[in-house]
Amino acid sequence: MVNNTDIPTAAILVIGDEILSGRTKDKNVGFIADRLTELGIDLKEVRIISDEQPAIVSGLNALRAAYTYVFTTGGIGPTHDDITADSVAAAFGVTIDIDQRAVDVMLERYEKADLTESRLRMARIPAGAELIANPVSKAPGFQIGNVFVMAGVPNIMQAMMDDVSTRLKGGQKMLSLAIEAGMGEGMVAKPLAELQLEYPDVSLGSYPYMRDGKFQTSLVLRCRDEERLNLVAEKLADIVTELQKSNAD
Repeated sequence: MVNNTDIPTAAILVIGDEILSGRTKDKNVGFIADRLTELGIDLKEVRIISDEQPAIVSGLNALRAAYTYVFTTGGIGPTHDDITADSVAAAFGVTIDIDQRAVDVMLERYEKADLTESRLRMARIPAGAELIANPVSKAPGFQIGNVFVMAGVPNIMQAMMDDVSTRLKGGQKMLSLAIEAGMGEGMVAKPLAELQLEYPDVSLGSYPYMRDGKFQTSLVLRCRDEERLNLVAEKLADIVTELQKSNAD
């Protein structure tokens, strides 16, 4: 049996008024969640907050104290409202300034004369932070403590996540199986709940959908112990078979 206390945990802090307004649709949470699942890290919480320093500082401090890792997206661009780097520095109580390492990386893309005041905002890094590589546009993200600060633009964030992934200590991977019930969720709800009580270490979820005008349900089992997962899957498959027989009579 896997000890859940040994499993690393994570949270995502999505920063940006454009996400909250609906103007921009988030495409980063799902990507990060998939990557963390591959690494055996449990994503426990996602918060979406505005471009306001008090909100960023309080949210970040709460999450970094509660989870093994925190990932932020958004707010590290060249404009006046890109205040994530400053807010992270405030949360950690450190100074922030133009970092020559970041400048050197950006010079791989820009001529020195083209590093305007606005662009140099992207080279401002909190003291003590390590850079996160950005092979797309070169302006780096950064890691400080257990916090990884990344861009909000999806293709840039995904490229940064490749670097970040090498720094993460994963746990035993979560395994999953799906069983199609062939009936509406209400018909399988009671036996599913009873099975969940009997095997609390295996997560059982039901996901209803429509097919050809009829209600259907996908039953998903999740567990890190393969033997345990297969045991409960067999029991659930038997339950579904019996329910299908009863409905056919």
